[in-house]
Amino acid sequence: MESSLFTEDELAKLLPVTDPDHSDSANLDALVEMLTVSGRSLPHVMMMLVPEAWQDNKLMDGDRKAFYKYHASLMEPWDGPAALVFSDGKMIGATLDRNGLRPSRFCITKDGRVIIASEAGALPVRPDNVVSKGRMQPGKMLIADLEKVKVVYDEEIKSQISLKQPYGKWIKEHRVKLRNLSSPKINSSYESHTLTTRQKAFGYTSEDLKVILAPMATSGIEPVGSMGADTPIAVLSNQSQHISNYFKQLFAQVSNPPIDPIRERMVMSLFTRVGKSLNILDETPEHTKQVHISQPVLLDTDLEKFKNLQSIGFDFAVIDAQFNSDGQKGRLEEGLTKICDEAEAAIREGKTILIISDRNIDIHHAPIPSLLSTGAIHQHLVRKNLRTKAGILIEGGDIRETHHFATIIGYGASAINPYLALETIHNMNAKGLLEKKVTDDEAFAMYQKAIGYGLLKILSKMGISTLQSYQSAQIFEALGISKRVVDKCFTGTISRIEGLDFDGLAKEVLVRHRAAFAVDPSVRETLEVGGVYQWKHRGEKHLFNPETIHLFHHSTRTNEYEK
Repeated sequence: MESSLFTEDELAKLLPVTDPDHSDSANLDALVEMLTVSGRSLPHVMMMLVPEAWQDNKLMDGDRKAFYKYHASLMEPWDGPAALVFSDGKMIGATLDRNGLRPSRFCITKDGRVIIASEAGALPVRPDNVVSKGRMQPGKMLIADLEKVKVVYDEEIKSQISLKQPYGKWIKEHRVKLRNLSSPKINSSYESHTLTTRQKAFGYTSEDLKVILAPMATSGIEPVGSMGADTPIAVLSNQSQHISNYFKQLFAQVSNPPIDPIRERMVMSLFTRVGKSLNILDETPEHTKQVHISQPVLLDTDLEKFKNLQSIGFDFAVIDAQFNSDGQKGRLEEGLTKICDEAEAAIREGKTILIISDRNIDIHHAPIPSLLSTGAIHQHLVRKNLRTKAGILIEGGDIRETHHFATIIGYGASAINPYLALETIHNMNAKGLLEKKVTDDEAFAMYQKAIGYGLLKILSKMGISTLQSYQSAQIFEALGISKRVVDKCFTGTISRIEGLDFDGLAKEVLVRHRAAFAVDPSVRETLEVGGVYQWKHRGEKHLFNPETIHLFHHSTRTNEYEK
């Protein structure tokens, strides 16, 4: 933050503007005040913080849409259901959240009163005294201007604010849209002879291929299972676990209603941005110099596009997320410290895109779990006050299902290239293992669609409408991760019971790594069965297994309670 209205010392005294110990409303109030005293008008600030659903609205005026596009580069939406009333002493206004989930009715009378309340009839009003009345619509605004003695409606308010700067011109000149960039030619010859080795190293099972990836690549929908799980939680399991399994999504608390991601798709968004964020108290053309992407699942060609943006000022650095696989204590923590230092150095050199990659693993180097490397780098850069100077992309071999994407985005990543999942889909398609014959491009598009829809379902349970608001929000609790790991990589996450430290997490990775690079080809060249969704002899334990059911039947037939 920099402002000609404040000295550096004055700005320092204002920090922190928002405080985790305060309520959501108190934090919003503090930020609104900060932005207003810095020179923006109050309606402008409310439009910036609580925008309408503009992405899929084809009927919205171009200037207004340009305003929202521009401000999406500065601030993610203050998301969630809200009926907001605001005042600076000269005007009193009201606005509603993008979904319109909170009720808000207005009534304007001939004797100069504006009544806004949750219900109609909150105050007694004679029908012959009413000028107009109705409900506040989603994202709309109404203002009573006390100086001009008039009521100003949404259209007039927003058309004036949208024309204050040439937002549309700035966007055309500086913003980069990933999907509009031409796809670079890349060497798409997949290494099929090493595919199984890499799949084993990243924990793939034959069940993952058959039950999760194949349906997503064919139908574009997440496979649906029955409710309930009778497998042990990750920390109590004897199987090597994906680190995301130690994290559980928190659900909406207090009065946040969940959203229906099908019927309310119009107001939900998977849009996100990558690049440097500039001074929030200013507005310049350069503020919108970022790469905007419509959804967070990057194909290999998409990631290559990011690497070809250096000529227009987007420098990138690739950070190898791996650690020594010799099994000695402290190796994983060493690896994390190394990549955090590399990320900091890259930003200080002026890089605006960090690509965290685990592609270069080998027999001597095991992959750092993508969630762990994302969280560690994100929190390290936050502590160094550098986080807004670069966007984080993940090139991860261990990312394949929706929960993996949700946790990694929730802990700081802007977008993810699940390169091994895509190569696996290509391989299954070549072998005819998908439900129907499709091209690779069609299968990849279906996979992107399935993950996108799965993310919308997860967001909706929190009452959140936009991926931008979910990113870095850390709306998870850890179950079975030690405080030391949480403090370094997932700072602020609730962890009611402790568990694995860095060496314990390294052991989980090395179990898979050793199986992948085993000397015995019979071990090396076959995937584990999995057995999470269906009981398998070599797979995960289940509360209801053949032995349990057999004994249960036997005991009921013979009336032996002890059995």
